Amino acid sequence: MVLPCLAIVLMLAGIALACGDDHTHTHTHVQKREFPSAPLTPPSRPLQWGSLNVIHTTDSHGWLLGHQHASFPEPNYSGDFGDFASFVAHMKELALEKDVDLLLIDSGDLHDGTGLSDGFPVGGVDAHASNGFFKQLPYDLLTIGNHELYIYNNTLDMHENFAPHFPGRYLSSNVNITINNASVPVGSRFAKFKTRKGRSVTSLGVLYDFTDNDAGTTVQFVADMVKEAWFAEAIKEKPDLFLLAGHMPVARDNWPLVYDAIRAVHPLTPILILGGHSHVRNCLQFDGRSIALESGRYMETVGWLSADLPPPNTAETSQNITFSRRYLDPNRVTYEFHTGKGNFSFDTAWGKGITKGLEDLSKAFDLTFEYGVAPHDFTLSRSPFPSNDSILSLVATALPIGLAVNNTRASIPNIMITNSGELRFDIFAGTFTKNDQLTASPFMDSFLFIPNVTAGVAKGVVEGLNGGGLDAVGRRAEDVQAERWARGYVEARYREWLKEMHERDSPTRRDVAENLTLGYVTTDTCPGGVGDDTPHVALPFFSSPDYIASAAPDVSDDTPIDLVFIDFIQSDVLGVLNSLQSETVYTGDDAALYTDILMSQVLGVYAQQVWN
Repeated sequence: MVLPCLAIVLMLAGIALACGDDHTHTHTHVQKREFPSAPLTPPSRPLQWGSLNVIHTTDSHGWLLGHQHASFPEPNYSGDFGDFASFVAHMKELALEKDVDLLLIDSGDLHDGTGLSDGFPVGGVDAHASNGFFKQLPYDLLTIGNHELYIYNNTLDMHENFAPHFPGRYLSSNVNITINNASVPVGSRFAKFKTRKGRSVTSLGVLYDFTDNDAGTTVQFVADMVKEAWFAEAIKEKPDLFLLAGHMPVARDNWPLVYDAIRAVHPLTPILILGGHSHVRNCLQFDGRSIALESGRYMETVGWLSADLPPPNTAETSQNITFSRRYLDPNRVTYEFHTGKGNFSFDTAWGKGITKGLEDLSKAFDLTFEYGVAPHDFTLSRSPFPSNDSILSLVATALPIGLAVNNTRASIPNIMITNSGELRFDIFAGTFTKNDQLTASPFMDSFLFIPNVTAGVAKGVVEGLNGGGLDAVGRRAEDVQAERWARGYVEARYREWLKEMHERDSPTRRDVAENLTLGYVTTDTCPGGVGDDTPHVALPFFSSPDYIASAAPDVSDDTPIDLVFIDFIQSDVLGVLNSLQSETVYTGDDAALYTDILMSQVLGVYAQQVWN
């Protein structure tokens, strides 16, 4: 329950245990996380507080144990969810001292990303256990993400076991689940509540126009949602502010539809938007009395938003509101700086209990199981493809080795194809564990194959999939990207942001920035100076294809081989395959299961054979 949790937070915040270092735990990964090989850069300046303030998380995807590797930028994000809980508790205390409002908000995507969410035993439900730690924090508002909808049982778990813990505050304005032939909201359509300082708030929780949700769930497009009678009724009464949380990017998406619908009724009421989904740091304003903030991904960012709002029930004016925003690196240096705490005073009993619970869950899921030792870092976008340091090149090599295990078709020549979106994170030098495997590739997608495709045609499939202009079935590249976006593929938008950041952060600056570590270097259009809380040098960036394939076998073009591909791209593969030859019209009936090994297991199988 929200209010009792808040009371517990404030009570336990005062029980800060003195200790000789940041934690008294002796687990190796905790020591690595809290004592990185290089010192962390502290924040550049204190936070700007307003009369109403927000701490924002989004797209956490199970990253609750912190980023644990020594290679930068990982140490910048090394705080775990227990550290974050202690940070929230101390910030709540500061809000009481300042006599201002402080709200905690999340914008969705708790599933699919690390071993804590995806390493559950057979018969379990993705993120059920890791979501329990979210339930221990005093979130005032949460909203559903698209990753809560790929599997019906995950959605059902959110409806039955997660939303009830935040009664009326877990929002799914345009998302339903079907239970006993009745379609009902997964959470609540909207929320109306008062802050501690008495401000009346009307909130919505909106998902972008997602199309790849599982059977038994429905997503109403935003343009249709704003025409609903319940929506008009929800926004009819004027609150002190509209607080909109949504799994939808603040730029280049449909927030203007929601904003315009509210402004048509309430032209001056403050509107605060907390977005998500595209994994970037961004902020913009639709007018001088509104602001929209997006706070990255994978617990690499904690968003801060403040607004100088008038007291409750004050007559509205057209005067611009003073806002501030900041993108915090989630680590103990950041948290201690902004709370004024140190090694002996930062940890709360509550936060330490969450850290212990995360460690216990890691043990229960056997996430430290070692597959092998990675010889060096393999990155998604910081190394060119193909290259020895590219994780995409690694996967192209790993597929034929990993999928050959216990496979009666291993001796038949093949080409294996996957989309690069199956890879979600880098692999770092050193011990390669079950958790590392799942962070690099968490999706439990299957491999299918079509036999007796001639090698010459099979070689052309990946080229057709990556072709520019019109694709093999006549679709424009922008239409293909729009279709992928609707299905939840965010990597293209995220990589676009990384590329722009890399090109803007000049080589000259990199040469002189000796004291800055690698990280995000954000620009946005919001006032108030630089948004990044800690200065960094931008990450290197190299483009990569949307699809990758194993090396073609050394056979003649007319030799029949197996065409193997991930099931997520079946329709794309069939379209290209049918465009490259006319002898056979291939359908889904021609594809069969190639192996029992899933995409989420390939790198582990490979590491056991090659990295030991």
